[in-house]
Amino acid sequence: MPLSKKALEKQTTLEVVKAPKTKPYNDIDLNNWKVYESIKTGTWWDFSSRDKKNGHSYDYHGNYIPQIATQLLNRYTKKNDIVLDLFFGSATTGIEAKNLERRCIGVELKQDLIDYTKTKFTPKDLVVNINIIQGDSTSSEIKEKIKARLEIMGQKSAQFLLLHPPYDDIIKFSDKKEDLSNCSTTNEFYEAFKKAAQNGYDLLEQNRFAALIIGDKYQNSRYISLGFECQRRMEEIGFITKAVIVKNIQGNEKAKGKTANLWRYRALSGGFNIFEHEYIMIFQKTKLKTVNKKLLNSR
Repeated sequence: MPLSKKALEKQTTLEVVKAPKTKPYNDIDLNNWKVYESIKTGTWWDFSSRDKKNGHSYDYHGNYIPQIATQLLNRYTKKNDIVLDLFFGSATTGIEAKNLERRCIGVELKQDLIDYTKTKFTPKDLVVNINIIQGDSTSSEIKEKIKARLEIMGQKSAQFLLLHPPYDDIIKFSDKKEDLSNCSTTNEFYEAFKKAAQNGYDLLEQNRFAALIIGDKYQNSRYISLGFECQRRMEEIGFITKAVIVKNIQGNEKAKGKTANLWRYRALSGGFNIFEHEYIMIFQKTKLKTVNKKLLNSR
């Protein structure tokens, strides 16, 4: 039996109410926001262990844990978006982008590492969804290469930027002079990081988000705040800070249990505290660049 005009109007109204309500930068339906319990919105992230499923493994010292990528991509990207990772490493970002039906462009300095990470993807993945570029993330040349890949993938800009640089010279990743872990001073590291971040900013779509994953360090008995210094440089190039998340790294570090007592002794002896956290800083590219710079200059 056909519905009456009134019933049809009621049905149409219900359909409108039930239509997904999403933001331009993710697929979260805000009409059903309570179902997204797995997505973290707090500033303290604690994962008991590293995820080693769905293509992930701890095969490279210095890679970040996959759960971070899962959280960031679900929160700040939509299906088929392009994620730009300027310190691609062992492909954590690329693997999770594939798992979540996103695409990825990764920049990696070491060709041997690229050759290895390519084995984690199918030939089709490497043609259609995952592009890995060998090069220096701080250079102007790499920006042109990324633009060319974006064009091939049907986009002018990336929709999300991820930065997980070396934590200055804590771990030496190669003997290449372009490697940020080989900077002769910490100030040189900051300036090199800023160049990479500027490239990322220029290649990121307006109003979209970026994430910086970084920790701090001790040097010559002094605490060096790498995280907040890099945050300041992100703001200098035009990003606004949206969140500073503290992530518990206990239990995620290889062989930590074997050295815990040694580091405790050193802490007691040297008057410092043992690092148990790193930062995940969230930024957005907005039109507030001029205002942002005025605020920075007034500090």
